Amino acid sequence: MIKRDLLNTLPSPCWLLEEEKLRNNLNILKNIKEKTGVNILLALKGYALWKSFNLVNKYLDGCCASGLNEALLAKEEFKKEVSTYSPAFKTSEIEHIAKISNHLTFNSNAQLEKFANIAKEVNPKISIALRVNPQISCAPVELYNPCSPTSRLGIKIEDFKEESLSLIDGLHFHALCEEDSTSLEKVLNAFENQFCKYFNKLKWVNFGGGHHITKKGYNIELLIELLNNFKAKYPHLQIYLEPGEAVGWESGILVATILDIVKNGNLNIAILDISAEAHMPDTIIMPYRAEVRGAKEANSLSYTYQLAGNTCLSGDIMGEYSFKEPLKIGDKIIFEDQMHYTMVKATTFNGINLPSIAILKESGDIEIIKEFSYLDFKNRLS
Repeated sequence: MIKRDLLNTLPSPCWLLEEEKLRNNLNILKNIKEKTGVNILLALKGYALWKSFNLVNKYLDGCCASGLNEALLAKEEFKKEVSTYSPAFKTSEIEHIAKISNHLTFNSNAQLEKFANIAKEVNPKISIALRVNPQISCAPVELYNPCSPTSRLGIKIEDFKEESLSLIDGLHFHALCEEDSTSLEKVLNAFENQFCKYFNKLKWVNFGGGHHITKKGYNIELLIELLNNFKAKYPHLQIYLEPGEAVGWESGILVATILDIVKNGNLNIAILDISAEAHMPDTIIMPYRAEVRGAKEANSLSYTYQLAGNTCLSGDIMGEYSFKEPLKIGDKIIFEDQMHYTMVKATTFNGINLPSIAILKESGDIEIIKEFSYLDFKNRLS
């Protein structure tokens, strides 16, 4: 665990990636690759700290991108395979995306028919796919359910056109959200039952993301079994996984400082130099309760505080936590597991600065790789 005196050398607030923990996650993914022969791509929508790509690209096969900007980042900084999918591509961007992508996955029949041949003209080596909806998901929150009854993501089996097989090499499904391999087993059964009659016309399949592979308790042996069984039945198909949170899972923290402590009746409120709304949006959207180092549930320890953000939004609150000792202005508050789905979603709402970004190297040295200023806020506007 990082010593407090080392944390005090950081600017505040600050995201701190721990290189050793990132490598531990990557070794778990490497083990799966070696035992199954699958290709694993980094989902940039979940983790895009590109200053760490010189480590990540030693283990993974490339990136999956959600559009032009992520595809460019993958091409420029990861320098391996680029697999791009979007719910809808723009005509003005499709040629550029196609030129820098190895795989291009379309979301609908209309997009496939409109853009597939254009993509192949600008990049004859590109491999085209369709995203399909297996109509089953175990997503814990409906907001994150890509197979909901109102989903716009992917083609259902009843809408699949056999003539599309002349344009595509692969099928892609994504139906998980921070889930175990038991959920993948259910989804994979539905996918196979619905679409297996087309597998002999394909070269690859993408099982999407949401695989919580590096979380403690995840059933890795079942995942390996599912992948190897599928490969044994369809040995001509290359399998892809595209985890995001599994790469960055528990690999870093967000360090904040208490700016003030105010009271409202019996409620003690610690105002921090971060914002749940701006810097930790999933704690509000998902919602989930972020773990705070050294703290427990409200009233479990001697001193309870509401931790709140430094914006004008009344609901900019992290929750109530209890501590052994009373908090003081200037104390550091450490939020655990803040590398995935944080930086990629963070904003400068209310003009509040983004947290700095630092990396704790395996050598023990800390490198400050980014500090934000007024110009970062101003340049987003006009």
